[in-house]
Amino acid sequence: MFLAIVSLMFFLAVVQGFVRVVMYFWDWLSQGEKLDRHEVSRAEQALEGSEDVLERELARAKDARGLGRVFARWRASKEAVNEYLDRMHLGWYQVIIIFFVGCMAGLLLEEIWMLLTAGLTENRVGLVWGPFSPLYGTGAVLLTALCFQLRRHGAGSLQIFLASACIGGGLEQLTGWAMEELFNATSWTYEFLPDHITKWVAWRFLFFWGILGLVWARSVMPRLLYQIGMPTSKRQVLFVTLVAVYLVADIGMTLVCFNRKTARDAGVPAANAFERWVDTNYTDEFISSRFQNMVIESGAPQQDQSGEAAQ
Repeated sequence: MFLAIVSLMFFLAVVQGFVRVVMYFWDWLSQGEKLDRHEVSRAEQALEGSEDVLERELARAKDARGLGRVFARWRASKEAVNEYLDRMHLGWYQVIIIFFVGCMAGLLLEEIWMLLTAGLTENRVGLVWGPFSPLYGTGAVLLTALCFQLRRHGAGSLQIFLASACIGGGLEQLTGWAMEELFNATSWTYEFLPDHITKWVAWRFLFFWGILGLVWARSVMPRLLYQIGMPTSKRQVLFVTLVAVYLVADIGMTLVCFNRKTARDAGVPAANAFERWVDTNYTDEFISSRFQNMVIESGAPQQDQSGEAAQ
């Protein structure tokens, strides 16, 4: 018990330290040479408007006591975030960061889910470099873009739930179909479930996607967009651009590796020096070890009995 408590305290300290480093780095990015006055002014006005709302709501809640004071401060913070989002411009800057975070957060949640429900500890990444699952990153971006617009039109929870379920199911269907058609590969299948709709879509997971969309739209997305904010410095733009370049290269290399794996299975030799380099460094053993829940065969794909979407 003592060892478990010490381990937990150490883990929390590491997490806290990591968060502090990220916050320091994010603050450093906001400094330096600024963007043009129009971009900076729009970001500053949105932040000032948010701070004004926060001060007003806190002033109204100053006489509250106990839990009432806690809830009052929470409502004040929520109103301030909503004010910021009303003034915010959603663009490529936020989209790239959300994709980046979504790729990692979705992968972490899936691996925790598989550990708790199936006792599996396999690597379920979707790209050859880094801890990323692009299915979740794409889902986070689509949910954000859709929910951001639905929010501005005053959409209700049922509309958000249904839209999120459609986005999640569509992504699973498109990704599963494309993997099988292009690379003869499969990471998951729901055919063994009684409520499956297609090979890659099941009613229970549409429900989960809908719930995830509701949580994202109501709790996660507003705070995340508020923390990301709008760019004001060239450092921020440069950093996010480099992240985008890295992700594009990662996705491109992953597609190349899958393509060469399929070609090798069909007995097609490398046609140039680059393909020979890929065959040498990204062998069948690497693909099997890296994508542990995926099966790529020259024949029909086999079924992954874990039944959970990966990427």
